[in-house]
Amino acid sequence: MRAIWKGSISFGLVYIPIAVYPATREEKISFRQLRATDLSPIRYKKVAEADMKEVSADQIVKGYEYERGQFVILKEEDFAKVKIESTHSIDITDFVDQEQVDPKFFYKPYFLEPQKGGEKAYALLQKALVGTRKIGIAKVVISNREHLASVKPDGLFLILELMHFAQEILSPDVLKNGPDTAVSDRELKMAQTLVESMTVPWEPEKYRDEYRTALMEMIEQKAQNKEIADKPVTAVRSTNVVDLVKVLQESLARNQAVKPKRAAASRSNGNGRSTSTLVKQKRRAAA
Repeated sequence: MRAIWKGSISFGLVYIPIAVYPATREEKISFRQLRATDLSPIRYKKVAEADMKEVSADQIVKGYEYERGQFVILKEEDFAKVKIESTHSIDITDFVDQEQVDPKFFYKPYFLEPQKGGEKAYALLQKALVGTRKIGIAKVVISNREHLASVKPDGLFLILELMHFAQEILSPDVLKNGPDTAVSDRELKMAQTLVESMTVPWEPEKYRDEYRTALMEMIEQKAQNKEIADKPVTAVRSTNVVDLVKVLQESLARNQAVKPKRAAASRSNGNGRSTSTLVKQKRRAAA
C-alpha cells in the first residue's frame, strides 16, 4: 500500500517520523451513463460560460470568487507558499478523554506507521494513550486542506482519525420531535430487557452489504438475459403506542426464537468473501 502522506507526530518536544495510509476503502458499484438508442457512453466537456466553447486542461485555472464576478486566481505555487504548523506535522496540542468527544466529530480513519528511528517513541505514545485512556487532538493538512484530527491507539498501532470542526457540526435543534414523551417504568424495563436479549459480541465481519450483493446478482442475471421477477415489499407499520408493552413482549419472544438461526447464518456468511467473489463463483457454477 502506498503512503498518502509522510511527516511526523509531535507532542511536547517528542517528534515521531510516520507514514499515513488509508484505513478504509469504499466498495460501491459504478455505472456509466449511456445514450439509450445505441448505448454510446456519455462524455462531459468543460466549457466556458461566456461562449460555451470547450476549454482544454492547460487553459483552466483555479479562482476564488471574493465578490460576485470578481476572482482571485491561485496557482499551484501559491498553495505551496501557504506554510502553517500542520503542513508536514501532526502536532498534538491537547490530550482529552475520548468519552468526552461527541462521536459526530469523527469521520475518517488513517493508519499511522512509524518510520525508521521513530519506533520507540511511537510505541511510547501508543502505550501512554492506552494507559491513560486519552486521545491526542491535533491539526493536519491533507490534500491542501487543514483538518482537525485525533490520534488514537488501535491495538499495537496508532490511527489518525479526521474530525469535523465545531462549526461543521449541526445542532439537533433542527429536529421537530424530541424524546420528551413520558414512558412508564414497565415500558422502560421491557425495552431494556429486549436490548439486553439482542446484545452480542461485536463482530463487524458478519455485517454484509446485502443491497450491493442483490444488485450484483441482478446485474449478473441481466447479463445472461434472464427474466427478473419482482419481489414483494413488506410494508412496515408504525408501532401502536397503546400496545407498546405488548409489542415489546412479542419482540422479546421473537428474538429468543430466531437467535439460534441468526447465529448460524452469521457463521456461514462471515467468511470474508467479497460480493464480486461470490458472483464469480456463481458464474463458474452456472457454466
